[in-house]
Amino acid sequence: MSESKLRRVIFTCGGTAGHVNPAIALAQLMQRENPKTEVLFVGAERGLEKDLVPKAGYPFRTVHISSFHRSFRPSEIRHNLVSVGNLMRAPHEARAILRDFCPDVVVGTGGYASYPMVKAAAKAGIPTAVHESNMVPGLTTEMLEPYAGRVMVGFEECRQHYRHPEKVIVTGTPVRGDFFTLTKAEAKRQLGVDDGRPLVVSFWGSLGASGMNRAMVDFLALEAEKEPFHHIHGAGKTGYPVLLEQLQEKGVDLKAHPALQVREYIYDMATVMRAADLVLCRAGASTISELTALGVPAVIVPSPYVTNNHQEKNARVLEKAGGAAVVLEKDASGQILFQTVCGILHDADRRGTMERSMASLGIRDATERIYRTILELCQ
Repeated sequence: MSESKLRRVIFTCGGTAGHVNPAIALAQLMQRENPKTEVLFVGAERGLEKDLVPKAGYPFRTVHISSFHRSFRPSEIRHNLVSVGNLMRAPHEARAILRDFCPDVVVGTGGYASYPMVKAAAKAGIPTAVHESNMVPGLTTEMLEPYAGRVMVGFEECRQHYRHPEKVIVTGTPVRGDFFTLTKAEAKRQLGVDDGRPLVVSFWGSLGASGMNRAMVDFLALEAEKEPFHHIHGAGKTGYPVLLEQLQEKGVDLKAHPALQVREYIYDMATVMRAADLVLCRAGASTISELTALGVPAVIVPSPYVTNNHQEKNARVLEKAGGAAVVLEKDASGQILFQTVCGILHDADRRGTMERSMASLGIRDATERIYRTILELCQ
């Protein structure tokens, strides 16, 4: 890769880790290529980014920007009035940041916080790019498409959802490098699950996790009868004690079932995902990128609690390609999920097809592709 000519770069993002982490990965690559490159992150003053970005070691500035809620309840109307006021303040704040930092390019990686910065940069004649990690563009990406010089997406199928497909570049979504440091066999040995039985991994994130954890109680109880596979489940901080209590009520003592691990949180996610033979999960953009990069089949229960039903749209693309089975939350009982998992694990041909289908969608060098796209844009 040629030496970067970028001197100053603004990343603007927020709302979720799925928007912030790809920008951090890209910033790290840029500075490895050229240590003299200066990076500034811009986000919302109350967003998750205000914690994630400083922890990664990058300077962070804010604009006053907030979401709009689609409801006419008095509290939501008050929220939207504040958002209107923020929307009027944000362009002035964005222009001030541009004058202070003088970036060569502004890159938005998702979330409403990226809107004022990308739009202000485009109006000032500064090159701009937007990365959309979901299959279907969110509202912010839709509004920024006319202003962005490039729109970078995860999969070829995403292109059809844009009014200006000539701007769209398929780059994939960055996945942390530590997901690829071990082979599958090495990861299994490290976790102590290399006795020949498959490893199932499950986690549900935060939105709606309590309902899915209730389903996992029944799932784990069915598993405990024969322990047909290893299972690592991340229950979450609040769900963990409740799940353990409910398992005890069903007469399941995890100490007597070493193949079943229930954890508060899966801290070694890179190793666990690398070792997994099948994953039960939501369909957030980061998870989708990890599954496809690793070529791991999945049973996906898309969260019905996200804006614009993004997760089901993400999941259906994987299902159509043959890499995933999709179960809607209203149908996702422990019994149904257990039967679905067993059906995949007991059918070697189907499992192999799902692995190949998932891997065919994966883009392991997404960070490098995004970097090259930005370099070409700035030339």
